[in-house]
Amino acid sequence: MNRQQFLTGWQDEPLPLVAILRGLAPEQAVEAAELLLECGFHYLEVPLNSPSPLKSICIMREVVGERGYVGAGTVLEPEQVDAVAEVGGQLIIAPNCNPAVIRRASQLGLISMPGVMTPTEAFSAISAGASALKLFPAEHVTPAITKAFRAVVPPDVICLPVGGIQPDAGQMRSYIRAGANGFGLGGGLYQAGMSMSVLRERARAYQQAWHECAESR
Repeated sequence: MNRQQFLTGWQDEPLPLVAILRGLAPEQAVEAAELLLECGFHYLEVPLNSPSPLKSICIMREVVGERGYVGAGTVLEPEQVDAVAEVGGQLIIAPNCNPAVIRRASQLGLISMPGVMTPTEAFSAISAGASALKLFPAEHVTPAITKAFRAVVPPDVICLPVGGIQPDAGQMRSYIRAGANGFGLGGGLYQAGMSMSVLRERARAYQQAWHECAESR
């Protein structure tokens, strides 16, 4: 999916948050997908350093259907892009900026969100065909740095801080006012071995925080 196509869809997204499910096991995939959809999440990521991640992605794609997008995180090599595509994955998310990974995702029509922390990485990712930019880790890419990014990054490029984002409307608001377009949620949302009841509780907390942030902008 090219940048303009992704931008059009993202602008209409009521809950612009990516759920990062690192460590999710396949036996939890159905319930996790169902409850996250129930909580308004439409972008679900299973990092490739999770147990049997491709199996989980395949299962979740069947559950989600046309209601959202499912894919992989920690995608480091072009061959991994192919493997994700083969099981129906739609998202290719990485902690780094590897132009070969981005180009392969673009060739297959997938959504590519590479991780960047400098303007050089950001423009390299954009040139390679990234659908959006993952500002990672957000502990270092502060709202002030996000604002500096937005001063030079084209306005049609979605920027999503990832790392250390809490269900805190104030924190979210500071990033949104700096030019962020949403967030990726990792350990604050899900941790390996977590019960589905806790995941639901945390998902609801993030949903509420986003709505409070949106209402007060």
